[in-house]
Amino acid sequence: MTTNFWQNKKVIVTGGAGFLGSFVTAKLKERGATDIYIPTIEEYNLVNPNDIRRLYDATLKDFDPKNVVIIHLAANVGGIGANREHPAEFFYDNLMMGVELMHQAYKNGVGKFVAIGTVCAYPKFTPVPFKEDDLWIGYPEETNAPYGLAKKMMLVQAQAYRQQYGFNAIFLLPVNLYGPRDNFNLQSSHVIPALIRKAVEAQEHGEKEPPVWGDGSPTREFLYVEDAADGIVTAAEKYNSDQPVNLGSGYEISIKDLSEMIVKMTGFEGKLVWQTDKPNGQPRRGLDVSRAKELFGWSAQVPFEEGMRRTIQWFKENKKLIESREQTTGH
Repeated sequence: MTTNFWQNKKVIVTGGAGFLGSFVTAKLKERGATDIYIPTIEEYNLVNPNDIRRLYDATLKDFDPKNVVIIHLAANVGGIGANREHPAEFFYDNLMMGVELMHQAYKNGVGKFVAIGTVCAYPKFTPVPFKEDDLWIGYPEETNAPYGLAKKMMLVQAQAYRQQYGFNAIFLLPVNLYGPRDNFNLQSSHVIPALIRKAVEAQEHGEKEPPVWGDGSPTREFLYVEDAADGIVTAAEKYNSDQPVNLGSGYEISIKDLSEMIVKMTGFEGKLVWQTDKPNGQPRRGLDVSRAKELFGWSAQVPFEEGMRRTIQWFKENKKLIESREQTTGH
C-alpha cells in the first residue's frame, strides 16, 4: 500500500545500509518515499557531534525541515561475547549518537524523529510478556546493560523534548531481529545466524558436535526483519505520541527448541553441545505486542518457521560471498 505521507518528505535513515536499514529503505520506497538519504560511515562518524552538524547542514539546506523525517537505526551492536568485551564502546557510541542526533534535529526544526531502541533496555527480570510500562522496574541484564541503557536514554530524551519543546520524537523497541542479510560472523553475530552457520559448517566439515554457548534454557522472541521494517515505517507514518512501543511477533521459543529447529531445517546430522559454563544472557524474553496494534494498527505477518526457511536459504546461497568478504577484511 502506498501512502501520500511520504510525498514531499525527505527521509534520513542512519544505519540505512545495515541489516535492518536495507529493509527499512526498501519499505519506504514501497510506500512512496522518493527522497531518502543514507549517511555512510566513511562520510559521517555519527558519534562525533561535528559530523552530525555537517550531516544536517548538508541535508537540510534549501529544504523545509518540517518535512524531514529521521529514522535513527545506526548502532554499535553485537552478541553476548562482544558486549562483554566492549561495554564502554557500546555505551558511549550509542549514547552519543542518539543524544546528538535528536538534539540537533530539534535545533534544526526537524518534523519527526523515529528513535529505535532495543529489547535489551528491559530489566533483567521483567515479567513475561514484557509490557512497555515495565521498562523502569529494574536494572537490565548485566551483559547488555551498557548498550540497552544507552539506547533507552533516547526514550527519556524523546519524552522530555516532546514535553518541553513539542518535538515529535517517538521511541520503538524491536525484539531480536533475524532474516536474510543478517550478520553471520561468529565473532559478533546474534544467536540465530550463529546457530545456522555452526550447523551448516559442521555438516560440511563432518563435525558431529559443535559447541554452543549456555544451556539452551533461555527463551527469546524473534521478529522477521521485513516485519520490523514494516512496523517502523508504519509508526513513522501514523504514530505521534510519547509512549514507547514494542515491535515483536508475540512468539516465544527456547534457545534449545530453536537450535533443534535449525538442526532439522539445515539438514545437520550431528548434535549441538551446550557449553554450560558460558553465560545464557537474560532468562526470558517475550513482548506484549498489543500496543502497536492498538495505537497504529500494526502486527507481524511472517510466521517464524517461514522466516527461518528464508534466512537459512539466504545463508546457504550467500555463504561463499560471506567467507570471501571475511578473508578480505580479516573479520
